[in-house]
Amino acid sequence: MKMAEEAQRKLQKELEIFNGVQKEYHKAVAQKQQLDSQLNENKAVKEELMLLKKDSEVYKLIGPVLVKQDLEEARQNVAKRMEYINKEIKRSDGHISALENKQEAIQENLSKLKSDLGNLKIAA
Repeated sequence: MKMAEEAQRKLQKELEIFNGVQKEYHKAVAQKQQLDSQLNENKAVKEELMLLKKDSEVYKLIGPVLVKQDLEEARQNVAKRMEYINKEIKRSDGHISALENKQEAIQENLSKLKSDLGNLKIAA
């Protein structure tokens, strides 16, 4: 019966690890969704800025104050922000993919441990 208890402990520990990886995965997916949302907002801003004429006035909200900003500077800032967000999305995609692979490996290990435990209980 000692081997069955040991197998049960291994299974429990692996389940805890799996639950931790799942939490991290869900958090990473939520962060990616937030980045996608920010990217879409910035695309809309970029499109609006492109519609403006060169002599149009643009204001940037800094805290509670609207500060006048050069149109070209505003366009460059939005482009830089979109570039940064795209890099973060790529990084996030890599992290999510790694977590998916980790989950699959743990699930395989869990299946093996459950099978081993079942065999031990049958043998006992």
